[in-house]
Amino acid sequence: MKEELETVKRYKNEIVPELMKQFNYKNVNEVPKLVKIVLNMGLGDVKDNSKSFNTAVDELTLIAGQKAVATKAKKAISNFKVREGMKIGAKVTLRGRRMYEFFDRLTAIALPRVRDFRGISDKSFDGRGNYSMGIKEQLIFPEISYDKVEKIRGLDISFITTAKSDEEAKALLKALGLPFAK
Repeated sequence: MKEELETVKRYKNEIVPELMKQFNYKNVNEVPKLVKIVLNMGLGDVKDNSKSFNTAVDELTLIAGQKAVATKAKKAISNFKVREGMKIGAKVTLRGRRMYEFFDRLTAIALPRVRDFRGISDKSFDGRGNYSMGIKEQLIFPEISYDKVEKIRGLDISFITTAKSDEEAKALLKALGLPFAK
């Protein structure tokens, strides 16, 4: 059996008891947990250029450590020259071990590399215990080589939790190590 990640051990041994005390949970299963992390990159600007599209998908695959899937337009929008079924983005859904490995890389390596970083905003909760944030450039991830980057692109990261409220989700993510601004 694979060795448990440090973050998972810390979650079970430190974070669960702390959250149980803080929110007066009666059962361990009530404690919110991180279910999945979704990385999404909109690529509408290169919808006609398949080489650039594939390069961006490959970059997202490198960042996530898992194959990215192309997302397609659900309906045609003539103003944007988009037809139904056209590839307009890429996404990756991370669960389990890969999710925690990505979370560790994001909090320990990538976010501190952001210029003038003072923490992430706590205003992006959705009301149901999920958090989303945007990253302006993919270069903050060490897997991406600056020389091979065709164009600087941003991506969205969504943290999906089992929390019932934003307050519980924020407490969980903060305990896991997400650096919220003061």
